[in-house]
Amino acid sequence: MAFHGVPRLEGHNGRQVPRRCCFDSPRPLLMGVLNVTPDSFSDGGCYLDPDLAVDRGLEMVSEGADILDVGGESTRPGAADVSEDAELGRVLPVVERLSSNTDVPISIDTRKARVARLCVHGGAAIINDVSGLRDPAMVRVAADTGASVVLMHMRGTPATMQGNTEYEDVVLDVCAYLESQAQAADRAGVREIAVDPGLGFGKTARQNFKILGRLRDVADLGYPVVVGPSRKSFLGSLPSRLPVADRLEGTLAAVSAAVMNGAAVVRVHDVPPCRRVLEVLAEVLEAGDAG
Repeated sequence: MAFHGVPRLEGHNGRQVPRRCCFDSPRPLLMGVLNVTPDSFSDGGCYLDPDLAVDRGLEMVSEGADILDVGGESTRPGAADVSEDAELGRVLPVVERLSSNTDVPISIDTRKARVARLCVHGGAAIINDVSGLRDPAMVRVAADTGASVVLMHMRGTPATMQGNTEYEDVVLDVCAYLESQAQAADRAGVREIAVDPGLGFGKTARQNFKILGRLRDVADLGYPVVVGPSRKSFLGSLPSRLPVADRLEGTLAAVSAAVMNGAAVVRVHDVPPCRRVLEVLAEVLEAGDAG
């Protein structure tokens, strides 16, 4: 489903951008992944050309994506940082063109405050920050622009995170971090906050499955929960040992588990099959609520 009629806030360059309510929906939402990077783990290099990226984004909208998540820096385990200018050069033209051609909210997947600010001014409605708003400048950008925010749990950086996977209780530790960061963002004036437990970001395969199984604990924090299991390595840790290209069924199973355990948004590469799964899950959840 697409979002229409969202209240507006005028950006500093005069562009109208959505103010809030990107995650307010009675049914689970589908966030389509659009990586404009040369090195993302699954689709690196496929959409580095802006024309191809825009075409792919509009294709995902036609396939049923509710949100488009544009990222210009790979955050796979071990990934090196990308310069601010390089990242901005990749994402800003794509965000501007997509926001001019669809009413579906555009999300900018970035850890950099300047990239986020310019992309929101360019039409993005959501800041998806895998570093969980650790940078106070990012909090100010979200509060100043009225953008919605996805704040995620990650230890360290993509380059270092898999070297730090020791937790007292992974679910409780993740919940404590997300709650603390969300409350701080709320106090700072961020208007709409969603939380993401960060599957694959500083967690072992077993810990990722544990988070999915106990996702209701995250949902009980009271914020919309975003979950991104798509094609990730923990799905390749099972006895089948499937490579990235063969993880669709695992992704669909993880999406189903996430939604049944309280996820409001799922972030995926494969839009059509996930759309069909969400349609079934929405009916199941609605029937269950009806009694």
